[in-house]
Amino acid sequence: MTATAPTSRTRPQPGEDAPPRAPMRRTDRPWRTRGSGGFGKPTLAGLIVRYVLLVAVLLLAVGPFLWQMSTSFKGPMDDIYSFPPALIPADATLGNYTKVAATIPILSYAWHSLLVAGTLAIANVVLATAAGYALGALRFRGKRIAMGILLSTLLLPGEVTIMSQFLTIRTLGLADTLAGVMLPGLVGAINVLLMTAACRSIPQELLEAATIDGASTWQVLRHIVWPSVRGMASVVAIFAFIGGWDDFLWPLIVLSDPAKYTLTVGMEYLNSNFGADPRVVAAGTMIALVPIIIFFAVFQKFFFRGVGEGAVKG
Repeated sequence: MTATAPTSRTRPQPGEDAPPRAPMRRTDRPWRTRGSGGFGKPTLAGLIVRYVLLVAVLLLAVGPFLWQMSTSFKGPMDDIYSFPPALIPADATLGNYTKVAATIPILSYAWHSLLVAGTLAIANVVLATAAGYALGALRFRGKRIAMGILLSTLLLPGEVTIMSQFLTIRTLGLADTLAGVMLPGLVGAINVLLMTAACRSIPQELLEAATIDGASTWQVLRHIVWPSVRGMASVVAIFAFIGGWDDFLWPLIVLSDPAKYTLTVGMEYLNSNFGADPRVVAAGTMIALVPIIIFFAVFQKFFFRGVGEGAVKG
């Protein structure tokens, strides 16, 4: 009598219940269990800590902006010093914005700020690209000295050189003019360093081959350098525009005629005419922030693309 090996059945026979299946483990969870693989994912406790820190940073960064925007719409009956602050006004009004428009010429001041910020953005892109190409791709005597002088300017705060800048502007006859406001910021040292790092990522063989083929410096800049660094150039343009729009101390020193004020300087009239009314000041702050928000919303994809390219190439 021969023994037969039991046969395994993969399918249940008619009338029989299917055997219970083993529970499937989820692999799409954003966390991993302790002791398991997949070290690219945090543990559940680590994930909770990350989200708590993210919410805390978000409140610190966005909270003051939301409070300021809420204050700008609050009426006289709203308590702006309550804690926790009420972000939804109970006595909402647009009167604060009306008071701002009746106190200062918003359109005129905004045009001055736009003129200054736009000029600084264009000038920094052009001049920083040229300087970055020279420092990052060309060879010449004194290159290290020029780089050292450029780096040393970053060690000094702007307040140290502001008096010498004003004396220079006054000697040139540009005091109390928008040109005097623009001149010191036409190119920034940090922007030159950013463009220098971007130009260093261009293969030197490509530049030498273009020179051997008879390409001029302008042709090299236009057809080789610019397509490679325009991502970083957009970062420079955004930084220069925001810096020129938000600048307060330098325009306040240079300009003495109220008709030539920029928007940030003109907002000081709100403190003098309305005393300590933070509602009107908050409305003026929101008006000054609107162009910055629009500008960054339009060019944010170029900004993040430039930051990403700089991170990969660097």
